[in-house]
Amino acid sequence: MNASPQTTPRTTIAVTGASGQLGRLILQDLRKAAPEAEIVGLLRDPGKALDLAAQGVVLRKADYEDPASLNAALRGVDRLALVSSNEIGKRFAQHANVIAAAKAAGVRLVVYTSLLHAPVSGLSLAPEHIQTEEALKASGLPHVILRNGWYTENYSDAIRQASQTGEFAGAADEGRIASASRADFALAAAQALLGAARPGETLELAGDRAWTLGDLAVEIARVRGGPVVYKNLPVPQYAALLKAFGLPEAVADMLAGWEGEIAKGALDDKGDALRRLTGRPSTSLAQTVEELLKV
Repeated sequence: MNASPQTTPRTTIAVTGASGQLGRLILQDLRKAAPEAEIVGLLRDPGKALDLAAQGVVLRKADYEDPASLNAALRGVDRLALVSSNEIGKRFAQHANVIAAAKAAGVRLVVYTSLLHAPVSGLSLAPEHIQTEEALKASGLPHVILRNGWYTENYSDAIRQASQTGEFAGAADEGRIASASRADFALAAAQALLGAARPGETLELAGDRAWTLGDLAVEIARVRGGPVVYKNLPVPQYAALLKAFGLPEAVADMLAGWEGEIAKGALDDKGDALRRLTGRPSTSLAQTVEELLKV
């Protein structure tokens, strides 16, 4: 009797936060780059990502705060992208639940989206990322830590407003921002899941060319076809302005505080790890401004 040919089990790759902007992009990149793999999107409400299901992504209900749902959702998963939660203050507990479930499920690789220069960053976002990194290391799970810089799209509202009014305010002074597009960071995560990064690596990911908010004003003016002025304010004055616009006090103070840290260099970086992971130049500030201001 002839022996049956050996078959390689199908790899299952899962991404948390599947309905979020970054999670969606990672899943779409995985579908393109690894059509032979089973691609799984994990999210609280699978009904919010039916478009992904139509693209061949398997949707599984998973709640960061429900360990039982995580244990069920991660069953059979080989590789996992742990996209950081957007619930600041709850993040570490939520991430710890995912890490525990991944360990119980025997996940063979976890890729975590952390924060640029997290251990030395003055941004209030940093502590929960550091805690998560430490928990991953303590878990014994093979892992890759991607310390993501700022998404250029974080300034979408300011870009659109300045295009209409010809001005915008901030408190980042001449601080340089080595941002990239959300799509750049998503592709980096997908490539890390597919083997472009070695287990145990921690990579600082940032755009190829850093810019200041003054540079942003120049780009908006170019697309707008008229002058745009960036007005730099002291952090307390910028926080007061945000409150006057209707933001809750805690949120206004947090955002203004981030700008103050950007002024000190928190988001500047001259490395090329992002370009090496994606195999392409990062999306320029000019490209993103043009995309956001398309009519």
